Parts: sequence; C-alpha cells; structure tokens
Amino acid sequence: MKIYTKYGDEGETGLLYGGRVSKADPRTEAYGTVDEAVSALGLARSFSEDARVRGVIERLQRELFTVGAELATDPAKRDLLEKHFSAVSSDMTSALERLIDDLAAEVELPKAFILPGGSPASAALDLARSTLRRAERRAVALSESGALKSPELLRYLNRASDLLFMLARYQDRGLSTESDVLRS
Repeated sequence: MKIYTKYGDEGETGLLYGGRVSKADPRTEAYGTVDEAVSALGLARSFSEDARVRGVIERLQRELFTVGAELATDPAKRDLLEKHFSAVSSDMTSALERLIDDLAAEVELPKAFILPGGSPASAALDLARSTLRRAERRAVALSESGALKSPELLRYLNRASDLLFMLARYQDRGLSTESDVLRS
C-alpha cells in the first residue's frame, strides 16, 4: 500500500463516510488544527518525565482523535459516526473538569500572566493549548454556520485547553518560575 493516493492533488480531501471538500474548507481547517494540537501533545509527552503528565497527555491525544473524527464527518452522516465510533460526550467533558480540579488542588497559580517556557514539556503543552484554542475558534465558526451540530464538542475543546493550561503548570510545579511570570 502506498502512502500517497493522488486524490488530493486537485486541492480536495475526503470526509469520513463520504463526500469531498476543499482542503481550505472550514471543516478541514478545524480538524487539521486538532491534528496539529495532537502533534504538539506528542512533543510534550516526549519531553515530560512525569508519568502522570504523560498519561494525561496520551489520554487527551486519543480523545482528540474522536474530536477530529466528528469534525471530519458531515452532520448528515452523524448516525454513521455514532454507529462506528463514539462521539464527544458530556461524560468526556466532565472527566476533563474533574482532572482540572484535581490538578488545581495541587498547583498554586501565580497572580500574573505566565510566560511559557518553564521547561520543554510545559512549553510544548502551552503550544498545544494555544493550537487547541485555534481549533476551538474554527469549531465555533462551523457551529455558527450550521455545519456542526454538537454543542458538546465546543464545551470539550474549551475544557481541554483549560486542562492543558493546568497540566503545563503541574508539569513545572517544582520549578522556580519567578522569571516566567509577567508582572504589570
């Protein structure tokens, strides 16, 4: 099997369960940005030596494949997505909220802006967070245009980026971060 198909040579790509759209389509932008975040998370996971952080990252990477699959599915074919895969659920979002609360109980946040880069792992987590925020903006645009029917997907993306913020702070919890805090 070859890695290239040549089907995208004219600037189009296939959606899950059929249909072709431009590679510049807002849907492609949304799931492509989620894919970028998954890659940035892989970088963070490779830098982190903390087993808990690595486990959370891997779980989030796997869940973001679910997000990407949902974004890559035409809403008219959602029944096929739900038949073969799971869609983003409120249980997934609630689990992120519990994890954020657990991490927040272990990390004291500074009362100023944080300059990313306390460690390679936290810097990669902050990169993944900002990339996920862009994915969220793309998903909001899809929702506003009627091309995304799941409000839970928007809640999940919002919570996932909050989790990445907390996870980066947790990753650096033992470091002196005085130089990484922007004071007004």
